[in-house]
Amino acid sequence: MTKIAFMFPGQGSFAAGMGKDVAFAVPEAMAVYDEGSEASGMDLRELCFERPVEELVETEVQQPALVATSLALDAALRTRGILPNVVVGHSVGEFAALGSAQVLAARAAIGLVRERGLAMAEAAKEHPGSMAAILGLADEAVEALCRKISNVWPANYNCPGQLVISGETMSVDEACVEAEREGARRAIRLRVSGAFHSPLVARAADRLRPAVERVHLSEGRAAFMSTVTAKVEDAQRYSELLIEQLTSPVRFTQAARELINQGVTTFVEVGPGNVLGGLLKRIDRSVRVFSVNDLKSLDEATEALG
Repeated sequence: MTKIAFMFPGQGSFAAGMGKDVAFAVPEAMAVYDEGSEASGMDLRELCFERPVEELVETEVQQPALVATSLALDAALRTRGILPNVVVGHSVGEFAALGSAQVLAARAAIGLVRERGLAMAEAAKEHPGSMAAILGLADEAVEALCRKISNVWPANYNCPGQLVISGETMSVDEACVEAEREGARRAIRLRVSGAFHSPLVARAADRLRPAVERVHLSEGRAAFMSTVTAKVEDAQRYSELLIEQLTSPVRFTQAARELINQGVTTFVEVGPGNVLGGLLKRIDRSVRVFSVNDLKSLDEATEALG
């Protein structure tokens, strides 16, 4: 039997008009935007379908729009009878992953993500910082740099040879210079408003905690692979992990490898873009990967997996 993992992208995977063609073709997908609009207090149809891409850049706007689109595409896959055995998410994608596993309703997931985005934006204003992608160095070399330079930490383990760092801007700049001196192919500053996935945004975790604790998280219909721990986790751990992930590194490389070790042979990226599909191919070329982000790719995945 084919073991399927659905994977859900994080911030940075967004596009004008995202989800529109699927939502107009699949009523269950459109319902997600309507429920999410109610929960977040934002007109997600208008934002995702009609607004220019510049209006989706802000953290507190982009996160609910992204998770709504991911869950709308997830709903469309379900109507075609394609279901995951296990789910995994990159950063904010973990909220979509838990929504897909039916640990929490789409409405609750999108409402929480709106709170998360506001908390992160506020923490970034209070304690500004930066992030940068270090390309072409071993993870161990980047980790050693972060230990040597104060106030910079590993933030996203994306794939071999791509590790994002996060911290105070001067420290990130110093680490970028050092990384290139040590043979990194490139060090690319990311367009983000804060030092996410680092101790500098601990205030965001404190602010999000009451909102997470108010939501009931039930046992899921699919296993949940955490990118905080790179392990399949039990329901009683979900709340704490959703808070922890704000300040912890995203261990996508390790989580993907663990899923492959557990027999997952097919990965379906559910959300705008195809970033995770590209990363996965660099982690292990032997797995089958589909990126479902519009009606055409939904039809292709249905044909291959249905």
